[in-house]
Amino acid sequence: MTEQKKGPNPIDIHVGSRVRLRRTMLGMSQEKLGESLGITFQQIQKYEKGANRVGASRLQEIAHVLNTPVSFFFEDAPSTGKTAGAGFSETESTNYVVDFLSSTEGLQLNRAFVKIKDPKVRRKIVEMVRALSGEDE
Repeated sequence: MTEQKKGPNPIDIHVGSRVRLRRTMLGMSQEKLGESLGITFQQIQKYEKGANRVGASRLQEIAHVLNTPVSFFFEDAPSTGKTAGAGFSETESTNYVVDFLSSTEGLQLNRAFVKIKDPKVRRKIVEMVRALSGEDE
């Protein structure tokens, strides 16, 4: 019987991407997160890529350092077929938000946009972006 090398588990990849998302939302480097946890930034990289599985106690520590509930890391997690239930189904409507906030530009836009206090100005910006993208209402 030959053993096939399989890739990282989809849940591990998802949890890692959510760690990266939250870390970048806070403007924290991999080095700083690793330092706070007493591990190397290379270990953080492995977690974020899903190459290494994050244990329960380590995930609790990460959640504490990143000031977020542990459940954040499982939001919109892909279904593996083995798990069924709320929070473990992937939907296109939420994936684009995660993809957007995972990009440098999306994060910068989001940070700047939420600082705009005037709702009329925010609406005008949304209209301008729609016009530039060619999206019709």
